[in-house]
Order: sequence, then structure tokens, then C-alpha cells
Amino acid sequence: MASWTDLTGQRDAIELLQSASDPVTPKGLTHAWLITGPPGSGRSTLAYAFAAALLSREPGGDDVTRRQVEARTHPDLSALSTDRVIITIDEVRDLVRNAYRAPSVGRFRVMVVEDADRMTERTSNLLLKSLEEPPSSTIWVLCAPSEADLLPTIRSRVRSVRLGVPTIDDVAELLKRRDGVAPELAERAAREAQSHVGMAHRLATDPGARQRRESTLRAVLDIRSAGQAVVTAGRLLELAGDDAKAYTSLRDEAERESTLRSLGVEPGQSVPPALRSQVRAMEEDQKRRATRSLRDGLDRIMVDLLSLYRDIVLLQLGHDATIINRELRPELEEAARRTTPAVTIETLEAISVARTRIEGNVAPALALEAMLVSAVR
Repeated sequence: MASWTDLTGQRDAIELLQSASDPVTPKGLTHAWLITGPPGSGRSTLAYAFAAALLSREPGGDDVTRRQVEARTHPDLSALSTDRVIITIDEVRDLVRNAYRAPSVGRFRVMVVEDADRMTERTSNLLLKSLEEPPSSTIWVLCAPSEADLLPTIRSRVRSVRLGVPTIDDVAELLKRRDGVAPELAERAAREAQSHVGMAHRLATDPGARQRRESTLRAVLDIRSAGQAVVTAGRLLELAGDDAKAYTSLRDEAERESTLRSLGVEPGQSVPPALRSQVRAMEEDQKRRATRSLRDGLDRIMVDLLSLYRDIVLLQLGHDATIINRELRPELEEAARRTTPAVTIETLEAISVARTRIEGNVAPALALEAMLVSAVR
């Protein structure tokens, strides 16, 4: 989306960027911006809303420009996002090359980099050169979870816009207004997603995602021994894989059909030898995307488990007003009676360690097994 109305709980950031992008009297506009905030806070949504406002010649923007930005077809917009683990240096090199072109129809040429934290140091240094000597008509918009995820030299050349975590009520209201979700389901999805807008949308509109989440939490609550912990770790890995496949399978198939069509290969026809390298490159990209989707799915499971044990600690301490997983309250109360707050906090620490290990390329199965065995002990 490329509209300010698709954001929630970010009034200060919206007002700042609206003022900077005003085509008549811009205030505080600079050549490079960094939008930071926790996952689900709306970093990329805000970046593209800002881009649409910068590219429009009318105060408040216009529908044509917004639709072009949303479809990523505006001639003066260059967007870089990745479904893989890292952003490659070749992708950034192409982006930097485009940055030195004059705008064709808009006021500026806008360069949006989603997940800028996924650039390696060498790739970041290539981008730094363009930020140090920026073209006068080019605006860079970077997105990352935090300023610390980027090189200090890049941070010193951008203006930061920090986003906060929207409230559950704000996210639920957005789901009702934008997606037509029933009030009760919208509140539950926003609460279980812990105000992550994208995940809340998925939980509200995909019954399979809600079922996989509930299966994950119940499987962990049922663990009673180290043997069960090992079996459950395999089950969690399987659930994360199913979630990743559900997210990528349709997209991969559509991408394959589109690629073959552009190469002139009819459905069911074998790929000529001269074109196989291009198809192989597409398949390699899909494998990298599947790897990232699996990691993201595992991390989401960890976040859900953190909410689970957070609820148990609250019950043990007698503060149950803000429980996230209310639908599992009987099971949570039973788990709270079996342990002490100190033991539950140790489990929370074990989950955090597992997240760090998986991020550091430790085999997911081993990290999950160690985490769940620690929880049992």
C-alpha cells in the first residue's frame, strides 16, 4: 500500500514525513532517510506512502501516483526488497546506478531499500558512496529494525524516523476498517500477533495460520519429558516448514509460469537448453527465498512461545490482566502451578538463546531441541 491511511499508531512519523514531502512548502526535507521500528510497525508501508507523496506534484498526493507506487511501476521509483537472507552487492550496484538518473515525470527520483539491515559491510559501503555524494534530485529511503543494524557511517548521513509499536486496539481497528474483519476476530488476531500488523492480517484472514499457531503452543504445553521435547522440536520444525510453504508455494508457481511465458515456453513444453540457465537462476532465487521464509517462520514460533511463557509468568505473579493467549487460559494456569516464576524466566532465556543460535546459522533442529529440553528441565 502507498497511503498514509494504511498506517496505525504512527501519528508523529506521518506528520513529519507529510510536512517534508509537501510539494509547495516542504519542511525539513533531506536527501536520505532511515525508517526504523520493530517488525510489523509499518516501516515499508510508511516508506512507500512517503515515496508516493514525494513523487506527486499535488498537495496530499494523487491516486494515479499512489497506484503506480503500490504496483512498483512508477518510472521515478526504484525499490529494492529481498525474500532472501541477504541483499546482494549486484542489486545495490544497479540501484546506485539508477540513483544518478534524472527524474522523468516526478519531482524526485526516490530509492526505497527495504530490509537495509540485510546488506553486508561491503554492500553497505557501496551504498555509502551514493549517500556521501547524492544527486540533487534523488531521495533515499532506507528501512531497518534499528539504527544499530546499519554502519555508523551510513547512520551519520541519514535522518532517522523511529516508529513505535501500535496498540492492540489500533491494529484491530485497522483490520476492521481495511480488511472488513469481524470485531472479535480482529481483536484476537491483533492480540495474538502482539501488534504486528502483517501477522495480525494473516491470522485474521487465514484460518490455517491460526490453527498452526494454536497447534504449536499446545504441543509445547504438553511436553513432560526430554524425549517428548525432542519429538516436539521436530514437530515445530515441520510446522514452520508448512507455514513457509503456504506462504511461498503460490508465489513460486506464479513466478515460474510468468518466467516461462516471458521466455516463450508454452505450458507443458520442455525448456530449451539455451534457456535452462535462466530457469535455473530463478529456481536458485526461490530456494533462497524458501530458506528465509523458514527462518522467519521459526522466529515467529519463538515469538509466540515468548508470549506463552510471558503469560505463565504473569499468572504466577498474579497479574493476569494483559494475558495474550486467553483462549488457552486453563492450560496456562495448569502450567503456572507446575513451576515457579524463576523456572519460567529461565525458559524465556532459553528461547532467546535459541533465536540467536538460529540467526547464527545453527541447525534449527538442534537449537529447538536444546531450547525445549531446557524448558523441561
